[in-house]
Amino acid sequence: MNGHHQQNGVENMMLFEVVKMGKSAMQSVVDDWIESYKHDRDIALLDLINFFIQCSGCKGVVTAEMFRHMQNSEIIRKMTEEFDEDSGDYPLTMAGPQWKKFKSSFCEFIGVLVRQCQYSIIYDEYMMDTVISLLTGLSDSQVRAFRHTSTLAAMKLMTALVNVALNLSINMDNTQRQYEAERNKMIGKRANERLELLLQKRKELQENQDEIENMMNAIFKGVFVHRYRDAIAEIRAICIEEIGIWMKMYSDAFLNDSYLKYVGWTMHDKQGEVRLKCLTALQGLYYNKELNSKLELLPVGSRIVSMTLDKEYDVAVQAIKLLTLVLQSSEEVLTAEDCENVYHLVYSAHRPVAVAAGEFLFKKLFSRRDPEEDGMMKRRGRQGPNANLVKTLVFFFLESELHEHAAYLVDSMWDCATELLKDWECMNSLLLEEPLSGEEALTDRQESALIEIMLCTIRQAAECHPPVGRGTGKRVLTAKEKKTQLDDRTKITELFAVALPQLLAKYSVDAEKVTNLLQLPQYFDLEIYTTGRLEKGEEPDEDDAYQVLSTLKRITAFHNAHDLSKWDLFACNYKLLKTGIENGDMPEQIVIHALQCTHYVILWQLAKITESSSTKEDLLRLKKQMRVFCQICQHYLTNVNTTVKEQAFTILCDILMIFSHQIMSGGRDMLEPLVYTPDSSLQSELLSFILDHVFIEQDDDNNSADGQQEDEASKIEALHKRRNLLAAFCKLIVYTVVEMNTAADIFKQYMKYYNDYGDIIKETMSKTRQIDKIQCAKTLILSLQQLFNEMIQENGYNFDRSSSTFSGIKELARRFALTFGLDQLKTREAIAMLHKDGIEFAFKEPNPQGESHPPLNLAFLDILSEFSSKLLRQDKRTVYVYLEKFMTFQMSLRREDVWLPLMSYRNSLLAGGDDDTMSVISGISSRGSTVRSKKSKPSTGKRKVVEGMQLSLTEESSSSDSMWLSREQTLHTPVMMQTPQLTSTIMREPKRLRPEDSFMSVYPMQTEHHQTPLDYNRRGTSLMEDDEEPIVEDVMMSSEGRIEDLNEGMDFDTMDIDLPPSKNRRERTELKPDFFDPASIMDESVLGVSMF
Repeated sequence: MNGHHQQNGVENMMLFEVVKMGKSAMQSVVDDWIESYKHDRDIALLDLINFFIQCSGCKGVVTAEMFRHMQNSEIIRKMTEEFDEDSGDYPLTMAGPQWKKFKSSFCEFIGVLVRQCQYSIIYDEYMMDTVISLLTGLSDSQVRAFRHTSTLAAMKLMTALVNVALNLSINMDNTQRQYEAERNKMIGKRANERLELLLQKRKELQENQDEIENMMNAIFKGVFVHRYRDAIAEIRAICIEEIGIWMKMYSDAFLNDSYLKYVGWTMHDKQGEVRLKCLTALQGLYYNKELNSKLELLPVGSRIVSMTLDKEYDVAVQAIKLLTLVLQSSEEVLTAEDCENVYHLVYSAHRPVAVAAGEFLFKKLFSRRDPEEDGMMKRRGRQGPNANLVKTLVFFFLESELHEHAAYLVDSMWDCATELLKDWECMNSLLLEEPLSGEEALTDRQESALIEIMLCTIRQAAECHPPVGRGTGKRVLTAKEKKTQLDDRTKITELFAVALPQLLAKYSVDAEKVTNLLQLPQYFDLEIYTTGRLEKGEEPDEDDAYQVLSTLKRITAFHNAHDLSKWDLFACNYKLLKTGIENGDMPEQIVIHALQCTHYVILWQLAKITESSSTKEDLLRLKKQMRVFCQICQHYLTNVNTTVKEQAFTILCDILMIFSHQIMSGGRDMLEPLVYTPDSSLQSELLSFILDHVFIEQDDDNNSADGQQEDEASKIEALHKRRNLLAAFCKLIVYTVVEMNTAADIFKQYMKYYNDYGDIIKETMSKTRQIDKIQCAKTLILSLQQLFNEMIQENGYNFDRSSSTFSGIKELARRFALTFGLDQLKTREAIAMLHKDGIEFAFKEPNPQGESHPPLNLAFLDILSEFSSKLLRQDKRTVYVYLEKFMTFQMSLRREDVWLPLMSYRNSLLAGGDDDTMSVISGISSRGSTVRSKKSKPSTGKRKVVEGMQLSLTEESSSSDSMWLSREQTLHTPVMMQTPQLTSTIMREPKRLRPEDSFMSVYPMQTEHHQTPLDYNRRGTSLMEDDEEPIVEDVMMSSEGRIEDLNEGMDFDTMDIDLPPSKNRRERTELKPDFFDPASIMDESVLGVSMF
């Protein structure tokens, strides 16, 4: 017996666990139970009983002995004693992911069980009697868990039986028709055997029908009649929800007074949840127009109208929706007073209530159309079908006497009457055109109301959010909504750019009307309005514009491959571009192709001068044309059209690259007059363009599948374009066309836009460091200073150093420090200069409260500490001595929290020892062992020199000895060399040694290194040969061997700028292979010669 009980327990637990986990294969579970029932129905029923007990949260188990010898009441009393009601939780009320789908799985199990048993088992007078008896007893229990679970089970069981009864009813009707048809045949053709079979089948169906009805009566009278007024609102709601399903599913049996009365009574329930179920149950009935005649028995009018003012907004909304369905089924049910009580709810502050009332209003007053209006469907304006509806809307607004709330009325009807409210052409016609014969003209008061309503509809269309007081704020628009908004603004602009002057002229003496009309331009699409002007007399002839554009496209295409200099295209294009700047109405495509064509003119002129001897006049003419063209491009950087601005920026970057100081390389000194260096104003505009058009956020819109793919493709294309723009500007930095310090605004975006531009920014850092390590370090620290200042401006000096903003700056500094690589000797001078600038910045702003308070920028030392690990041991001492020059005696004694940045920075300089030197030696040995460097391993003697190297602070004040670090070293080392005057790999004019160049004194190299001009046709290999510095970022190596592998694996000979890893392979392959290849700026197929 025990073994058998254990077996039952396992099976029972499996049944409960399957329902608990919400398995989709519910039918197979039920089929298994049916097989078990056919084998031994007592054991199977015992499993089912225990299943209901467990679903109620009871720990007790009904044994086979209890099942055989105890009545249901005794079993329930026994289970009640074993029920742990302390927690109050049971599966139907438990929270958490594992119980989330329990109710739906539980209900599904009961429905599948009845469906699978409907042809045999439920008629065996054992299974259903046992289950119904158990559920009836449990539903009368004092334990809430038993009562709630069994009521839900009984109601779902009833619903499943109703479905079975409906199928039996349909089968009986079919059988009866077949019987009548067969009986009505002639005696000779009549099949008596078939008649007997049909009679037998009808009798069997009738018996089954009677048995199912007995089961339903037992459940209804034993459970529903008692539980629809249970003390628990959830149980009452279950009963009302299910009776609504019965009436809708099997209306012949349930849609009558005997059952409708329960819904009518419960509409007065104290709980909103129950009242809501009543309304949704009735809505399901009114949706079916075939049932409307039977619903006349239900006195819904007055009670439902009163429920529109329910304190529960959800109930009020559903009550209004029910009245809308009642209105559609029969208008006579609702009186004029009932309707008026709903009308005023369009001004409710709760938007769902107002929208539901707006739909009711629209169905009542605006959805009916006279038969004679069918011929007006294709007409527009005053003669269109919406003219009378617009007047009706105006009359309603005036009669409601809430004139200041037109925006609320428009918002309430926006979802259901969008076409009517957006018919601005019809509104304009009613205001501007004379009334038709027999038509009554609008009064002054009605015209004012129409103008106010028209303004509100335009505002709603342009802003796409409800008026103030409705809604919780602006929501993010989907791609479809954004497209609709853009189309509406275009339509508004095109229509009212013509109509608004006429409206202002007509109502110029009426201040109220003019005030509303003058608000319309703020919702125009200004780009369309300013470029098109939309004034008939000033519109350019479309044919002429098309002809100019077509000709310009052909000329540009030919000029790309052929020299057309003899046509003197520069003068024509210059005149065209100049006119576009002065008038601002030049079509964008004409401007774009004119810029491109002029660019080709400049390049062909340069090609001719380069490949053949030229006069001084030719050089001066090209110089003048080039500089004038640069000014034109600079003007177009502020154009209203984004595409034009991008074209001007791209061409300007190319021109500046081509006519930089490198144009003289390769023995072309005669081109020196053509060298053009951008002034600070132009550099600033180029940088501003990058900041405004590249470092921007992208919106993630949800859309349909097709729309989402299109949106994703457009985002990828836009990212391509922005990366190209950024790379073009970074080339100017890398090749010293613009000042290196402009890169600070680029570098500070490294972390924020790492996924989109991290590779470009990182490569820019690498190549600027090759050109001038010190200036690159100063640029990095400048970018951190800018971010620090921005944080101060936003949060003040008393900011939280644990904030995400400050932590972000520190993280960026850490990333910057990692880019200096493992070779500390090679970056020694740059790191020292970085610390010098950082210290000066930290102590730059003294505290106005006195020396007892920390300098305002002292927290910057926290950021500077990230670079301390890059200092050699002896350099840490020197930097520490330099730090002490800024410190007073009182500062060194301070230990408050505000002085923590200073203390931590001092500790970072005092920390370290032999490990610094050893790391340098390790770096040297690993570099020496790399295949790529092709250098022999340093000797032991040289290692000792490195270990013994020290830099001491000098105290002399003479100009020669004012270096921050002394020159008293007596040994030359190959890794410590004099920084040459030309720190860039690009040839530029010699200049005086900067003070920061002497910040660290190092010995000159024993062998002379000659600087050579950079050849434009050289690829990335030669650009990196002079300094093969491994850049390690975001990589932590666990052993010295892995560090050597890292140095061996670092290869900067070529650079592939690719999309972030999140993009797929197809998207990545569309990018250029090398954004920093100068050869990509000028195509030799254009110039016809190898220029650089």
